[in-house]
Formats: sequence, C-alpha cells, structure tokens
Amino acid sequence: MSLHPMIAALRKHKAGVVLIAMQIAVTLAIVCNAIFIIYARIDNVRRPTGLDENNLLLVTQQWVGAPSGDDPAGVQKLDAMLREDLNALRALPDVESVSPTNSIPLLQSSWNGSAALKPGTDLREGNARTTFYFGDEQWLKTAGLHLIAGRDFTAADVTNMDFRSNSQPAIVIVSKPLADKLFPAGNAVGKVIYLNGDTRPSTIVGEVERLQVPSVSSWASTFVWNSTIAPIRLNANFSRYVVRAKPGRLEAAMRAVPNALYAANPMRVLDDDSVKSFKDIRAEAYRADIGMAALMGMVCLILLAVTAAGIVGLTSFWVGQRHRQIGVRRALGARKIDILHYFQMENLMIAGAGALVGIALAVGLNRVLMSKFEMQSMPVYYVLVGLAVVMTLGQIAVFVPARRASNVPPVVATRTV
Repeated sequence: MSLHPMIAALRKHKAGVVLIAMQIAVTLAIVCNAIFIIYARIDNVRRPTGLDENNLLLVTQQWVGAPSGDDPAGVQKLDAMLREDLNALRALPDVESVSPTNSIPLLQSSWNGSAALKPGTDLREGNARTTFYFGDEQWLKTAGLHLIAGRDFTAADVTNMDFRSNSQPAIVIVSKPLADKLFPAGNAVGKVIYLNGDTRPSTIVGEVERLQVPSVSSWASTFVWNSTIAPIRLNANFSRYVVRAKPGRLEAAMRAVPNALYAANPMRVLDDDSVKSFKDIRAEAYRADIGMAALMGMVCLILLAVTAAGIVGLTSFWVGQRHRQIGVRRALGARKIDILHYFQMENLMIAGAGALVGIALAVGLNRVLMSKFEMQSMPVYYVLVGLAVVMTLGQIAVFVPARRASNVPPVVATRTV
C-alpha cells in the first residue's frame, strides 16, 4: 500500500490531523506517568511488614490522674500500672501473648534516630537512619517476627524508662537491612553500635529478617526497613500494647480487652479507636495510596475514552467526506479489506506521529514530578506499555468507521455523474 496518497489526503485535513496527534501525545504522556504512579502505590500497599499480621491487634489507652513521670517515683508508679495492664491482658483466654510497645509498622507514629559505628556520631554523620521499637521479652513473639541470627530478649534484659529519657539501651535487636548497611561483611550479632550520637555502646544480640518502619510517607522511603528493637518498657501518661490473639479468636479478644483493662484500673480513657486490628491499621495507613491509585486509574480511563471518541468522530467525518472517492476506488477494483487497511494505516501514521511527541512529553512530565514530588525516575518499559496502549486503542477506535467505509458500494461513484 503506497503512503503517498495517504499523506496527500492528510494534508487536506491538517487541523484534524494535528488535533488527534496532539490528543494522542498528551494521553500517552499522562497515561505513562499515571500507570507508573499506580504501580508504585500498589507496590507500597502490597509490601510485607515483617509481622505475622493475622490475629494481631493494638491497644492504645490514656491514663487519667496518673503521675507525670517527672521524678523516679512517678516513673516507677507508671511502670507498675503498665505491668498490671500486661498481666490483665495476658490472663484473657483469647490472648496468646502481649507486649508493651511504642509503635508498630504502619501506625504512622514513630521514634526515629541514627545508628553509627563510632561514638558521638550524630544523625548527619551517622551510618544509617533507623526507627526504634520498644518492648519486652514477648515483643518478637507477639509481633510474629522471624529471628534469623542471635537470640531474643529475656525478662532479665528488659528495663523501664521515662518517655522523655535520652538514655540508650545496652542491647538491641536489629533488622537484617540495617545490619547489612552497618556491617556489609555480615556477622552483625555481637557487634557494637552507637545510637543517636551517644558515646555509650549498644550491643546487637539478634537479627530479624524484616521489620518495616511505622511511617509510609515518602520521607521514610530511604530507611523503610531499618529498624532497631530495644528491651524497654516506656513509661508515660499513655501506653500501647501489641496483642496476639489465639488463632480465630481476634474478634473475641478485641471485645474482651476494654473490660479487662477497666477492671485492672478504671482511671483511663478507651475510645472507639483504642482497640484496632492490624488489618484496620493497614487499611488506614494505605488509604491515601489506594485513593491515589483509583484516581489515576479513573483519569487514565477518561483520557483513553476521550481519545478513542475523538478518533472515531474524526474518522467518521472523513469517511462521510470521502464517500465518492471510496466508491471510485471500489469501482476500480479495491476490495473491502483494502479500504479497511487504508484507514487503519492512516490512523497508524497519525498515532505514530503523536506517540513520538508523547514519549518526549512523558519523559518531561516525569522529570517535573521527580523535582516537585520526590518521585523516582520512570523506567522505559512504562513508556513502552503506554505506547502499546494508545496505538492499540487507535486501531480499535478506527475499526468501526473504517469498516463502514469498506462497505461503501461501487455504485456511489456514479450517483453524481
């Protein structure tokens, strides 16, 4: 099939050709970046936290009339109240294990700092950023973490600490990504690190396979797996408990928790959000990501639909204008398939020209998003996927008017003679 007649015909419809080509270019640019954003959001939502998330719940409560914790006696009183809560929760028939904690993955409440190989190294000079989790000897068991090296904490390791204290733990358990960053050669267990610029050493006694930080925001993306666990009960005017229910008893455990805590000490506040399953915590943490993915998906569908409608409308208009020419070609021996292929090739030329511009726009838009919203660079295959989508869409959209053109009978050529 000769391209010269197509080019000559398209020159007579420059405005329409440019309009469709630019519409395809803009659609390609937006669709490529939207698909990239959708995949990035879905990838975030699907990533594992390192926890055994089944049958896991979190309790957050506020004391009423409790000591301020500004003096040693107040701190010990708060610790006694916390330990009383732990005993009450562990006595529940539907509960398997309980540990106090300051946070858990996806909670969006974190205690962050640094881990370094040299004493007195501050965060700017530190070897790694890290999130700190505090708990007792049941923290790893309750969270369902996989210990791959070293040992777990024992009851003798656990100490209590004022919420505002700056003291650092003598021993810690770290996540494997943090251990690998600090000690690329391996064998982190038994090694000494320095936390938050302190000069007092902390010895690594264990290593867990994976433990995500509490924040899902972009600012934490550079240390998302760098976690440090310390054997500490934090004492403050509020407390958190991570609870593992027995298999299949999560709902029963959640219902029993408030009554057990009020029975232990009624001077506290527990509201509707005080007892949450980890499933609900995950849903809340990623609500914005899921919403963004859905929004981008809708934008893609609308753009593709508008582009397809534009191609259908313009091709139908051209078919109406070329009825007589199509009839002449049919009278001269052109088959229906030849007419169909003509309009498909014509659309392919327009879409190809628009796609070339669209590729440049897609890359440019990604660079703008990188500079404004700290997005990553878009891999080439996203552009290729977007290119395949818009080219396929163009061929599908042009098929109906092209088929209508192929059905124009040869007798049309003689109606005006």
